[in-house]
Amino acid sequence: MPTVYDCSDTASRAAGLDAARRALSSGRLVVMPTDTVYGIAADAFDSSAVAELLRAKGRGRDMPVPVLVGSWHTIDGLVLGVPQAARDLIRAFWPGALSLVVHQAPSLAWDLGDARGTVMLRMPLHPVAIELLREVGPLAVSSANVSGRPPAVTAADAQLQLGDSAAVYLDGGPAEHALASTIVDLTGDTPRILRVGAVATSDIAEVLGVAPESLVAGSA
Repeated sequence: MPTVYDCSDTASRAAGLDAARRALSSGRLVVMPTDTVYGIAADAFDSSAVAELLRAKGRGRDMPVPVLVGSWHTIDGLVLGVPQAARDLIRAFWPGALSLVVHQAPSLAWDLGDARGTVMLRMPLHPVAIELLREVGPLAVSSANVSGRPPAVTAADAQLQLGDSAAVYLDGGPAEHALASTIVDLTGDTPRILRVGAVATSDIAEVLGVAPESLVAGSA
């Protein structure tokens, strides 16, 4: 039976974070708040836990699990060179609702799905998420919902969909944006937006010094 921790209460938050750390280290799943929507998390370097996350969502390996990090500097050990565009976007929008697809470091011993040498990274703007990430390191995190159903914007929403699949639920209140992150692909010759979300295309274009229409996936 999973335990729900109210992170608005200091003692409950501390107990919840401790329970989450222990659950993750033993290969179990944790539901956590972020600034966009709630996420279901596994140790990014535990391939069995990541596979269990995909099963809990009813999702295939063809949709690899993104990774959340707790600081800007964490990505240097995860990627095969950080493009200048990535550094500019990180400086402008992290922590926040922007996910970046980059080439992963080939030496990484993880299996996030059929990622074809890439990884999607984000640093969320949520105190509970940041504290957990800084304690346990990078986490494989996908939206806390069954595939094909609406993303959870509260811990209760997540529990209704995922039930006993997660050992711990960290309740951080309603998600601030209640909208998924914007995804920018930086693996090609030019940046492309794969999903429009909480960060506006015009804001991304301004940081990169390009026309907004050039960022639309599939544009010439």
